[in-house]
Amino acid sequence: MPAMIEVDGVSMRFNLSKERHESFKEYFLALARGRLQFDEFYALKNVSLTVQPGDFYGLVGLNGSGKSTLLKVISGVYKPSAGKVTVRGAIAPLIELGAGFDMDLTARENIYLNGTVLGFTPKYIDSKFDEIVEFSELKDFLDVPLKNYSSGMVARIAFAIATITKPDILIADEILSVGDFLFQKKCEERMQHLLSGGTTVILVSHSIEQIERMCNKVAWLDHGVIRMDGPVEEVCAAYKEFNKE
Repeated sequence: MPAMIEVDGVSMRFNLSKERHESFKEYFLALARGRLQFDEFYALKNVSLTVQPGDFYGLVGLNGSGKSTLLKVISGVYKPSAGKVTVRGAIAPLIELGAGFDMDLTARENIYLNGTVLGFTPKYIDSKFDEIVEFSELKDFLDVPLKNYSSGMVARIAFAIATITKPDILIADEILSVGDFLFQKKCEERMQHLLSGGTTVILVSHSIEQIERMCNKVAWLDHGVIRMDGPVEEVCAAYKEFNKE
């Protein structure tokens, strides 16, 4: 059976301006005159990994290690500077909290907006609306603008919408870290249910306990490079030992 995701020699380079510009006008004048100077920053360096169908694949690493950048490359948000990514199946991405939402609109309106961004038809969202609301536990706040929601409440709505169907691949980046313990448990149960139905999951979490509890494979990223990947027990043990030092 072919892999769901193949990341082959991927590097992601960003150009960082060496100079500070006080306004967009200054920036574009410098750009037009050819006076902009950049430092190159590699968020990912020659990264390769394979995610098989049915994997619950974890990504661990300290802040700035490249985890979120890798998810964005896999999801198609970024085009890699080098290398190739092959994805077989539809992705439901939960990468940036609030992405695909209009914070001035109500939760009710955003369910339709975000659902449409994810490719659902209004008729399908109609049929799943009550289920989304029930899972998010935000029935009493449906007509409140999202800008008045806490980050945890936004995460509830985002997770409920993205997982209302069974995507081929679910990508979650720290989405559970902003919710309360009981809702985190509820989300974990839904991800396990999706997994049993054939969905492949990639999870980024700073909770090594959560990774150990849920994942079967893990990749450890360090300054944009994969330091180790393989079975969850081996990688997590090495990661914890390294971070003791």
